[in-house]
Amino acid sequence: MKLTPTLAFALGLLCSCGKPDENSTPATKAAAPAGSTVTAPVELISKSSVEMVYLPAGEFTMGSNQGNPDEAPAHKVKLSAFAMDKYEVDQDMFAKAQLPNPSHWNESPKKPVERVRWRDAKQYCNERSTLEGLKPCYNEKTPEWDVDLSANGYRLPTEAEWEYACRAGSDGPYDFGQADKLRQYSWFTENADEKTHAVGQKKPNRWGIYDLYGNVSEWCEDVYSPDYYKQSAGTDPLGPASPGKDVKRVMRGGSWKSSPDMCRASFRQGQRTGDSDACFYTDFCGFRCVRRMTPEELDSLKAKAK
Repeated sequence: MKLTPTLAFALGLLCSCGKPDENSTPATKAAAPAGSTVTAPVELISKSSVEMVYLPAGEFTMGSNQGNPDEAPAHKVKLSAFAMDKYEVDQDMFAKAQLPNPSHWNESPKKPVERVRWRDAKQYCNERSTLEGLKPCYNEKTPEWDVDLSANGYRLPTEAEWEYACRAGSDGPYDFGQADKLRQYSWFTENADEKTHAVGQKKPNRWGIYDLYGNVSEWCEDVYSPDYYKQSAGTDPLGPASPGKDVKRVMRGGSWKSSPDMCRASFRQGQRTGDSDACFYTDFCGFRCVRRMTPEELDSLKAKAK
């Protein structure tokens, strides 16, 4: 029998999902009483057996007045609930979507995929959505693969969603305290030996999400603008409108080549998408997926994770 790309993706995902670090601290397994609102992170397993963490709706202070100019002003943001991948998308997962592996550091399938273009990350999101019978978020017929935020499929996180997940309820540069503990949570320039590492080998943040502070930096949905925080929306901000050419998209999180300062929760950078580049050699660009879900889906996937 010849496997279609979607069926091959499904079989691979169902067979390949493991827990990279069995001794790590998990996300809080909050059980919300019937009829109430989930108020703490919840571990989930998706229909395609990908580990995720459901993050409740909340408000946090985004940005920093003590960081770089593009991190200011610090401002309050309210976010709707969403689920985020527990780990960065690794090369094994990417290959099972029938997408060619672009990675430089490709000696282990459990290393995060990198050198990945922004559009290729979105294609992966659509493949995974189709696999699970969800409505894809991205319109592949439009030049920038426009996102439909009302769809229930997978997509890249908004910049605000990423920082909310990284901060995990904290208001400092790292959710674990001071920079002297960064080696416990991150692969960065001081301990990475100039390469990526298998996902999930360091400690997770307080909400049970791994590698947010290092290993590879992660694509977000938003267009990058150094001045956006001056007019950012206060609820579910989506970033500025696309200028249509020479577009930079937001990347968040430290990488194997980052300094401790670049690993901070509020650190921002803009990166050209690489979509029109014949060669895209940015070997610190990776990603993870998010999606919205109904209370019924949450209950079903939460039960699967027990």
